[in-house]
Amino acid sequence: MGRYVARRLLQMIPVFIGSTLLVFAMMYALPGDPVRALAGEQTVDPAQIAQMKKDLGLDLPLWHQYLNYLGNLFQGDFGTQIASGRPVADIISDAFPITIRLALFAFTFTVLVGISIGIFAGLKADTLRDRGLLVLTLVLISIPSFVLGYLLQYFFAFQLGWVDPNVSTEAAPGELLLPAVVLGSLSLAYVARLTRTSVAENLRADYMRTAVAKGLPRRRVIGVHLMRNSLIPVVTFLGTDLGALLGGAVVTEGIFNVQGVGYAVFEALRHREGATVVGIVTLIVVVYLVASLIVDLLYAVLDPRIRYA
Repeated sequence: MGRYVARRLLQMIPVFIGSTLLVFAMMYALPGDPVRALAGEQTVDPAQIAQMKKDLGLDLPLWHQYLNYLGNLFQGDFGTQIASGRPVADIISDAFPITIRLALFAFTFTVLVGISIGIFAGLKADTLRDRGLLVLTLVLISIPSFVLGYLLQYFFAFQLGWVDPNVSTEAAPGELLLPAVVLGSLSLAYVARLTRTSVAENLRADYMRTAVAKGLPRRRVIGVHLMRNSLIPVVTFLGTDLGALLGGAVVTEGIFNVQGVGYAVFEALRHREGATVVGIVTLIVVVYLVASLIVDLLYAVLDPRIRYA
């Protein structure tokens, strides 16, 4: 197991470098000049702009800028915003905890509701409740998140008055429940369908018939034998979905005015603050890689037949 983990950690290095380099290059290729944009419509001496670029290291080639970024990153320096002069690490430390709470709420909602209704439908495949699940998941998949967000905001906030339409700067847990439902709705549909399909297939497996023939209690047959094997594809999806929830919060945070990572990325793209975008994406890449490793290790827990050399 230790050798497997070490090998996976080594494999993460080129993935991390490749993904961050790609984002860095994309920000570098965007049209416009962030230093020139600071002056707005005012006339600025070109020599002054050139000096500012030199001070910020923006006059260097792309590969040189990226190496400087990696060197500073390993020292805990994510760079500095050009417009405000504020360290990107401070922006991330303010925004990331809010998005983490939002993503965890959405993840919990996805796991509890998605797996529950998937099991409920999978145990009685090709029945009315199974077809009802199919209709529900197709509706959730077909509705864009921004449409669902505005619909729920209009219904629960403006019509019923149960929640506030916008999240305050404190982002209290109660205020994040509705945005979490919107953020996790698409993932819920996929989790429910995966769980339903996996449960229905494993019900017909030989080991399930053997467990029933041995006279084991139904709770043990379903909870131990059926679920441990049925959850393997679901865990695979959930492991990568946590990173997707962090990256996909841009639209949801915009609808509910959540001052999190999505809002920070949107503002950074609007002002072409490449350091902020790359810094936030770097953290999301790390979350993806760690979640992927944890998922692989969970396989051995769910299925004892899986062993890592």
